[in-house]
Amino acid sequence: MPGSLPFYQKHQRHYDHDYRSSETQALVSKYRASSRSSSGYPAHTCTSGGYPAHTCNSGYAPHICTGHGLTSARTSTSRGLTASSYSGLEQSSQLTKRAKATHLAVDREHHIIGYVVPIFRGSLEFAGGYSGVEDSRLKATSASMWGQDHFTSGLEMERSEVSSRKVTIRESAERISLSKTIYENEEHNKRMNKDSLMHAPEFVIKPRSHTVWENQSVRLHCTLSGWPNPHVVWYKNNVTIDPIAHPGKYKIESSYSVHSLEIDRCDFDDTAQYHVSAMNAKGEQSAYASVVVKRFKGEMDTSAPSPRLGLVSEYGITFKTHIVDTFGVSFGREGETMSLGCTVIIHPNLERYQPGVEWYRDDVLLAPSKWHQMHWSGDRATLTLTHLNKEDEGLYTLRVTTKSGYETYSAYVFVRDADAEVEGAPGAPLDVRCLDANKDYVIVSWKQPAVDGGNSILGYFVDRCEVGTNHWIQCNDTPVKFARLPVTGLVEGRSYAFRVRAVNKSGMSRPSRTSEPVAAVDAADRARVRGTSAPVTGQIIVTEEEPAEGVVPGKPLELEVTEATKNYVVLSWKPPGERGHEGIMYYVEKCVSGTDSWQRVNTEIPVKSPRFALFDLAEGKSYSFRVRCCNSAGVGEPSPPTEATTVGDKLDVPAAPERVVATRNTDTSVVVSWEKSRHAKDLVGYYIETSVVGSDTWEPCNNKPVPGSRFVCHGLVTGETYVFKVRAVNAAGISVSSQESEPVLVKAAIASPAPPFGISVLECVRDSMVLGWKQPAFVGGSDITGYFVDYREVIDGMEGQWHEANIQSVSDRAYRVCDLKENKKYQFQVRAANMAGVGIPSLPSNTFLCEEWTIAVPGPPHDLQVTEVRSSSLVLLWKPPVYQGRDAVNGFYVDIKEAGASEEAWRGINKKATDGKFIKIENLQEGEKYVFRVRAQNNAGVGNASEVTEPTLAETKAGTKEIMVDVDDDGVISLNFECSAMSAESKFVWSKNYEEISDTERIAVETKGSKAKASFLAPGEEDIGIYSCSVTHTDGASASYDLTAEELKKLLETSHDHKFPIIPLKSELAVELQEKGRVRFWLQAEKISANGKVDYVFNDNSLSAGEKYKMNFDKNTGVIEMIMESLTPKDEGTFTFQLQDGKATNQSSLVLIGDVFKALQKESEFQMKEWVRKQGPHFVEYLGFEVTPECCVILKCKVGNIKKDTVALWQKDGQDIKSDQQLSFTEGVLKLEIAQISKKDAGVYNIVLKDDRGKDTSTLNLTDQGFRDMMNEVFSVIANSSTALKITSTDEGIRLYTFVSYYNDLLQVTWHYKDSAISFSDRIKSGVVGEQLWLQIKEPTEKDTGKYAIEFNDGKGGLRRTVELSGQAFDDAVAEFKRLKAAAIAERNRARVKGGLPDVVTIQEGKDLNLTCNISGDPVPEVTWLKNEREIVSDDHLLLKFESGKFASFIITKVNSADSGKYSILVKNKFGTESGEFTVSVFNHPEELGGKK
Repeated sequence: MPGSLPFYQKHQRHYDHDYRSSETQALVSKYRASSRSSSGYPAHTCTSGGYPAHTCNSGYAPHICTGHGLTSARTSTSRGLTASSYSGLEQSSQLTKRAKATHLAVDREHHIIGYVVPIFRGSLEFAGGYSGVEDSRLKATSASMWGQDHFTSGLEMERSEVSSRKVTIRESAERISLSKTIYENEEHNKRMNKDSLMHAPEFVIKPRSHTVWENQSVRLHCTLSGWPNPHVVWYKNNVTIDPIAHPGKYKIESSYSVHSLEIDRCDFDDTAQYHVSAMNAKGEQSAYASVVVKRFKGEMDTSAPSPRLGLVSEYGITFKTHIVDTFGVSFGREGETMSLGCTVIIHPNLERYQPGVEWYRDDVLLAPSKWHQMHWSGDRATLTLTHLNKEDEGLYTLRVTTKSGYETYSAYVFVRDADAEVEGAPGAPLDVRCLDANKDYVIVSWKQPAVDGGNSILGYFVDRCEVGTNHWIQCNDTPVKFARLPVTGLVEGRSYAFRVRAVNKSGMSRPSRTSEPVAAVDAADRARVRGTSAPVTGQIIVTEEEPAEGVVPGKPLELEVTEATKNYVVLSWKPPGERGHEGIMYYVEKCVSGTDSWQRVNTEIPVKSPRFALFDLAEGKSYSFRVRCCNSAGVGEPSPPTEATTVGDKLDVPAAPERVVATRNTDTSVVVSWEKSRHAKDLVGYYIETSVVGSDTWEPCNNKPVPGSRFVCHGLVTGETYVFKVRAVNAAGISVSSQESEPVLVKAAIASPAPPFGISVLECVRDSMVLGWKQPAFVGGSDITGYFVDYREVIDGMEGQWHEANIQSVSDRAYRVCDLKENKKYQFQVRAANMAGVGIPSLPSNTFLCEEWTIAVPGPPHDLQVTEVRSSSLVLLWKPPVYQGRDAVNGFYVDIKEAGASEEAWRGINKKATDGKFIKIENLQEGEKYVFRVRAQNNAGVGNASEVTEPTLAETKAGTKEIMVDVDDDGVISLNFECSAMSAESKFVWSKNYEEISDTERIAVETKGSKAKASFLAPGEEDIGIYSCSVTHTDGASASYDLTAEELKKLLETSHDHKFPIIPLKSELAVELQEKGRVRFWLQAEKISANGKVDYVFNDNSLSAGEKYKMNFDKNTGVIEMIMESLTPKDEGTFTFQLQDGKATNQSSLVLIGDVFKALQKESEFQMKEWVRKQGPHFVEYLGFEVTPECCVILKCKVGNIKKDTVALWQKDGQDIKSDQQLSFTEGVLKLEIAQISKKDAGVYNIVLKDDRGKDTSTLNLTDQGFRDMMNEVFSVIANSSTALKITSTDEGIRLYTFVSYYNDLLQVTWHYKDSAISFSDRIKSGVVGEQLWLQIKEPTEKDTGKYAIEFNDGKGGLRRTVELSGQAFDDAVAEFKRLKAAAIAERNRARVKGGLPDVVTIQEGKDLNLTCNISGDPVPEVTWLKNEREIVSDDHLLLKFESGKFASFIITKVNSADSGKYSILVKNKFGTESGEFTVSVFNHPEELGGKK
């Protein structure tokens, strides 16, 4: 009903259009249509965008809209209205016209992007759900039939009831089938969705450091993993590398996951630290590598600094960093762009040195992103905020790091709300974050805005957008007041971004800044899943623990209510230990306290995450909850129920802060402090508001909650009076405002000074005393105009009345109090005065006796001051004692000790008394506090010590600068000092030798803003001294410069050079040889204008361009050259180049006489001959040899400038051995291979290269030493091919052996035992078998244990292979030797049948058969005869004999047919058994034998 809509829907037109998806608009249309339609439910048809419409004609036909490629189906469900979008995913199994719609939403590519959130969840018309519609239809049908009983027969009534039941059953079956299809589609897309495994970048291979020669190229490369694909940026010394800005210098490539940076032709400037940064939505990683560029020996440019690595200086310089030209407190508005910048001065200024530059907001390091862009130009650091949001508000800090430390500068940036789109609408929420992300939901939190538009904020709407799209979907239908909201309906594995809008009765705010993307993945799944993204295919390989199959899941564990508000309750639990094969899902049930009726909350689709948010609970009621697990095997038992939970906000809005106090700070800011809210929980921070007194208009001072209880409110109008109030913020809301502060006038704070201290007596006479004291620690923001001294008399411990000692203030910190009484006791107090008035008096001093001093030594010095404090030094100033003693003061001693140390810790600074009134104290320990005192001396001795100074911390304060000496173009010498911490009342005070300068005739002082300059008008010896500059009303800002006589001399020379300049030279006059022996004289000027001129002089005679001399002058590069075709004896002498550019001049000479000239002339002639030789075929590389791994010797040379007619002739000892008549133009190397080198191959090898243009010859002598050198190379290859020395055993002993790839008869090897060469004998022998070299040790004993080695001699160091024959290795070898020896003995002595027996014996019946065989064996074998494998014995017919242990006889007398058969003899002893077999065949007649043949 239109009248029931909330006001924020009625007034906000864009709410119903811009922030609703097409699915939601379809639901609203259906909702409105359903309220007007009758029970007939006619079908509707709609078309959009030229797509054909679809029509449904069911009894309750859903309204189907087709437009822009997206189809939406709408029907009622058991929980109210739902929306369904389906496309190509369902084309393979089309739903029937009566099928129930799904809850899925798809995009244009038909990818499931989430659930459609039903709106008007609490609408009464749809509270009954699907079953309510079903019941109402049955009741309506029954009532109609009852009302028309006299018109309709009973048969028709029964037919109508049966048809209604069939419709209900069919719809239920289709709903179950569709739910299964939805689940399968979800699981399919979850597996196919890459976003489900988003992870931060990770370096698989990091770039490694390189050291290269100058002019070489170097490539740094790395391999990355990460999803989404990381964005890669390369840096050099923390400065982004831009290949476009340096064309040809840098080349950056990315191929799949391999990223590389190539630096072409490295020079000294490329020595640096490089790092690569990879960033995606999940995080950022960096890896570092260094590149060092070296020069060849003899080419080092001494004028250039040595290579540096990162921030390390080769010179050991202490860098001093100054941050100047800083940004102040800045104000911006949402949507604007803001740049913050500072100029950074680093002294000394080394070229190519790159400091570390970092930016912080609220002490959190900022990284480059679409919101923040950093730039470093070499002397200026800039931070650009590309699109301001209130999240960008905070304290910004620039940190500049060098090897000597770091300097920082900070200022606050305020961001105001952008103009509201609707007048009176609140400001946008801020700091949107995603918490507790799971498979299908996430908790979104935010911070409330400071501006409510003049009306209370009624709540907030949360929008979501899938990463990669611009389609925003509203998540909640009614505004939530709590600054947290569980968002459900997410698609598992997808990534989402969120934003929040605030609403009041005037309208909707602008959306907040988009949150960081978050993936809808269960945290438990993240821990189990291990995936790797392939850069080419994008496939994801996942391994996950496989649970058991067919098991009904158990009870969920540790169910609890993690968050409860009046809008929702969040449940959390852990999966059970017993799980089925499939991933388990959950049903959530609720029960009103006091009842036993459990109601299932998610009846349609079980949830996948172990988290669940329940909405639509009755506020004030108490509920218990429980959870069941389910899978394909069934539904498990419920978990134990939770404790009763009452629906309502558990977090209260914080109480208002108290005691708001505003105090003056500067002329545009006020400091506001307050007492924190009492009993506040989960406090986010505070908002401060201000109003001009009388205006009743309140403006926010900050738009981002601030922690703590103090804040500096900037941007106020000087002279205006303001009041302030504070509100506290937590997730439940914003508290009411505190009481207003007292009005405060915006003006720089000035106060009366603090009291002086340290009152002491400097001198005492009969009726007066001189007092001294220390300056107040706080001067009140204004110069102290003077001091007032009071005194009182003390009688018997009783103090009298105070009396003024001076009516007019005194400027010094010492004063003589007169009109005192001798031998009386007095106390004193001092008050300081400034523009704000007279401060409170100091504490009363000690009691002093007024009596005349008569001591001979001087009194104590006074007014000690510490200035120019640094981390290791400071300067101490003092004034001489008022009381001189018997003689004049002639020196001072300074003592030091650590603050808090005992009196015994005092030690002297100077062993010899100094006559000055200042001293520089060095070698202090940084971070230590020190105190000082001074003693004066005269001829009588050393007097009492002064009062001890206050403790001073040895540190260099931020922003500390030193005095810089400068000589301008006119030669004026000046001292320059800058102070960045000045106030409006600050002044520069210049001193010489720590006495203020008053002589304006020698020095002119000039001040501009925060900079001061002292220029010398006529510098001379009178100006030698220590010059210092201090700044009043600062924290001790001061510096000094010691102008010594030597320094003054250098400055005067520099001044003269500036007045009378010279042309600087990059290089002096030098000579080099070019092609054809030409001689080039050249030099390079560092800078010269177009008006520059050059005169060329030889032996005081001017030269001019002509046939002999050619001159060139490139004024762009400053290169000046003179070229001569050749040198003759007449050219010996001195060459000079004279330069002139305006009033600047310079010259450079080169002397070429004697041996230097002769060597140059000879080299020129040689180069000329070389050029002539190279006009025809020639050798680029002369003949040499190399040895291949196969020990072949290859003679080769490299030739150039050949053509088809070029001929190469090979010769050995003057005889042709090879001729290459035809050479291709592409062939550049000639080779001659000598296989199996031997002595016969020694000789002198020549190769002649010739054609019609000339010839060239190259010779290689391979005789005597040449041959030995070559063979040594062969031996080296053989040695390197040898295998490790190994141990084996034989039946004779132990053998050590190694294999080589090739053996040469000339190879010399030496066997060593315990580092001594082995003397060979019958027991120890060596030899070669094929490629095996061996050493045989016969009958080894314990004496043979030790270290053995084979040494290959190659004429150099040789190669030695060693093996240790001892311990277990020796024992194993000996045992194997004994086994083999025993086996050999057994083989020799075992029983054997050596021969004499035929295989077959054919004999005529009646004949005698006599066979004899030899038998051997030790011991004598036993002999057994067998016939047909049966043992036979000797008898009269068959006689068996064994004689002498050697001969076995087999005799058959008068053989007959029965004697035919297979016979065998078996011999046997303890070493073995052997047998011999033969066959006897008996025949009757000769014819039978012939027939057989």
